[in-house]
Amino acid sequence: MDAFQQLVREFAKGGVRFVVIRVWGANYYAMSGATLFATEDRDLFLPTDAENLLTAWRACESVGLQLWAGDEPLGKPLDRFLADRVVERKALTKATDDKGLEVDLTLVMAGFEFEGAWRERRVFRVEGVEIPVARLTHIVTSKAKANRPKDRLFLETHAEALKDLMDD
Repeated sequence: MDAFQQLVREFAKGGVRFVVIRVWGANYYAMSGATLFATEDRDLFLPTDAENLLTAWRACESVGLQLWAGDEPLGKPLDRFLADRVVERKALTKATDDKGLEVDLTLVMAGFEFEGAWRERRVFRVEGVEIPVARLTHIVTSKAKANRPKDRLFLETHAEALKDLMDD
């Protein structure tokens, strides 16, 4: 079991609600290695719920991931006060093992609220681990709404492959 699957298993133990989004989420829909999309990190969309976020942080630490806010360690103690401030600002936190696993814990997904993405999620089973993933149409729509240069490039570069995946 890889480090990400271990993290997802810890999330499940703690009842952490999340869906995988962005490029890594699209990869779950890929039917072969030829249609995998390259990315360095995995993006997890969480609800704006301080208790859920705090449980996610603790799960990250329990599998050996370090937590970051921007270019600095997230800080201690990991408590409800800190989680409330992060939720207020809808700030991104990053979890990394410095061995190649980078996970962004985000409280925003362009064009979508968490509950809608959660309700329509698809669950993929990887080596016995259930991984909730946003709908591919939501992932593509969100990238289009974000309209960042890297999102436009991704959508243009992979338009045909994404269309084929969505048609299936």
